[in-house]
Amino acid sequence: MLRLLLIVIAAVLAVPAAAQDPSEGVPEKRIAITFDDTPRASGALYTSDERALRLISAMAEAGVKQAAFFINPRSLGRRPEGERHITAYVAAGHVIANHTHSHPRLRDTETAEYIASIDAAGRWLNGREGYRPWFRFPYLDEGADDKPKRDAIRAALAQRGLRNGYVTVDASDWFYDGALTGAMRDGAEVDLEALAELFIESHVEAARVYDDLARTSLGRSPAHVLLLHETDLVALTLTDLIAALRADGWTIITADEAYADPMGDAMPDVPFSQGTLVEMIAWEHGIPAPRWYERNNTNVAGALFRERVLGLPVEEN
Repeated sequence: MLRLLLIVIAAVLAVPAAAQDPSEGVPEKRIAITFDDTPRASGALYTSDERALRLISAMAEAGVKQAAFFINPRSLGRRPEGERHITAYVAAGHVIANHTHSHPRLRDTETAEYIASIDAAGRWLNGREGYRPWFRFPYLDEGADDKPKRDAIRAALAQRGLRNGYVTVDASDWFYDGALTGAMRDGAEVDLEALAELFIESHVEAARVYDDLARTSLGRSPAHVLLLHETDLVALTLTDLIAALRADGWTIITADEAYADPMGDAMPDVPFSQGTLVEMIAWEHGIPAPRWYERNNTNVAGALFRERVLGLPVEEN
C-alpha cells in the first residue's frame, strides 16, 4: 500500500478538547505536525521535488495521517513547481491553510496591507481540496506591542471565518536549516549526523518545555501544534524526529484534532503578542519569564551548532 502511495505521489510530482483523562483512553501527550512557508526553493541537500517526496514518504512510513502546510502563494511565481508539491501533499492526506500571500511581518506592515495579503492568499486557497480555514501569522508576530493593530487583525480574521493557526511548540527549526545552508556555502565541514542529533534533541526538549508550561497555565496538557518549515533539514530528520517524539511519550495526531482543542479560542491580552500560544497564555496567567525554550535564542542555538556540528571550540564569554 505504501509503495503504491509513493508511486502515485511521484507521478504527481513529475507532472508540470476538554481536560484529558488517560484512564478514558485519551493519550496524555498529543502533538500535530505543521509546516510553514510552502513552497520553498531547492536547498543545500535536496531539490524541491526530492524534498517534497521525502517529506511525504517520511510521514507515510511513520503513519502520520495528516499534517498541515501553511501556504504563501506569492512564492509560486518564483517556484511554479510548488503547486505540484502542494497537490502531492493533499493527495497524501495532508491539509493546506493560509500564511498570507507574501509573508509580511505584522509589526512592520500597515493593517490594510496585511489584510490584503491574507485575502490574496485566501483567493488562491478557497475551494481547493484539503483547504482548512486556518490562518498562521508569519514570524508568529500577532502585532507585537501594537494592540490596536493586533485587535484589528483578530477582527478581520473573525469576519473571514478564519481560525488562528497557532503554534504551541517551537524550537526554531528554521535557524538550523539556515546555519546548515550557510556552512555548506562557505565550504565548512558539516557533521550531518551531529546536526540531526542536535535538531531532534532540541525539538523533543522544546515539546517537554512547552507542555510543562501549558500544564502550569491550563492545568492540563492540550493538543499541541509543532512548528516546522518545509526545509531540507526537516526532510532529512523527520522520520527520526517522529520516532523520538513517540519514544518520549507523544502521540502524533492530526492538525484537525489539534485545532479542535478549546485552547484555540484563547486571545491572550499581553503586552507583546508574538510567539507560541502557550507562551502568551502563560504570560496572561502571570507565569514569570522565561516562558520559552532557551534554544530559541539563536545565540544559544548558534553556539551549539558551531561546537557540535562544525567542531569549533567553545567561545569564552
